[in-house]
Amino acid sequence: MRSLLYTVILFAITACGYSGSRPEVLDEAQQLMQSDPTEALSRLNGVDVSEFQDSATMARWALLYSEALVVNNLSAPTDTIVNIAIDYYGQHNLTDEFDKASRLKELIQSSNSTNALATALYLQKEKEFFLYKERAKGELYMSVGIVVLLIAAGIIIWMRQRMKLQSAQNDAIMAEASVLKTEIGVVRSDVDRLEAKLHGLLENRFALIDSLCQTYYESQGTKSERKAIIDKVKSEIESVRTHSFSEMEKAVNDCRDNILAKAKDIYPDMKAEDYRLLVYIACGLSTRTICLLLGETAEVVYKRKSRLKSRIKGTEQSIGSYITTIF
Repeated sequence: MRSLLYTVILFAITACGYSGSRPEVLDEAQQLMQSDPTEALSRLNGVDVSEFQDSATMARWALLYSEALVVNNLSAPTDTIVNIAIDYYGQHNLTDEFDKASRLKELIQSSNSTNALATALYLQKEKEFFLYKERAKGELYMSVGIVVLLIAAGIIIWMRQRMKLQSAQNDAIMAEASVLKTEIGVVRSDVDRLEAKLHGLLENRFALIDSLCQTYYESQGTKSERKAIIDKVKSEIESVRTHSFSEMEKAVNDCRDNILAKAKDIYPDMKAEDYRLLVYIACGLSTRTICLLLGETAEVVYKRKSRLKSRIKGTEQSIGSYITTIF
């Protein structure tokens, strides 16, 4: 790709070099046209027109060459060269040059003066003009080919960049999908764990209901009915107070993003009685139930709850505001 660019630049520089050297000779010939028309014609014959790089220079040379023939009273065997000027200036709407070329054509055709050397040189210039046309055609094809190659190279580069960008986007999507899959796996695991916990809590509650119903069924209609039920309820309360505390703590941590474990880390100096109160509050137990489990009066429990809430609210830790939501 780089070598192709260098070739294009070299081609442009070479073309500018060729076309830049010709106008000097044409200027000299134009200046000599009246003072020394023979030398002017000689200068024009000395130019290899096949080296011209643009049609404007070719048209100017053709106009000067035709004028030199007329000034030297020489006729042209064909009208090929003068037609070069006529065609160019007519296509570009250059009226003065077009009119001048048209008059020169009439004068050349009306002249009967012939010169073998002049005729030979004219035919040589005519051949050089045809070579110029062939070369110009080849350069046009080359330019078109270079443009096509550049466009193709640009399209290829654009396609490669687009493929790279698409590949990067696909990689990013795959990475996001992988992260999402991992997060879904974690959430699914948490959901399964919570479902298992809920099943366990339901089983315990149903077991408690079943036990109370059994006690009531066995004791109803007897004198000891009320006492048996009270004893059973007391037994279940004592079981919750002594044996179910760790299960309640674990259930709260599982369902509330380890809030109790975080509370332990933030308040390491929290008393065991206050932590137990926090667990009962997090379980959503009523004040009367907490009174039974702690063996305290309602007034004492209210005061302890108020002090605990004030302490947690006063912390600078962000978890403090979260923990207060359980009150």
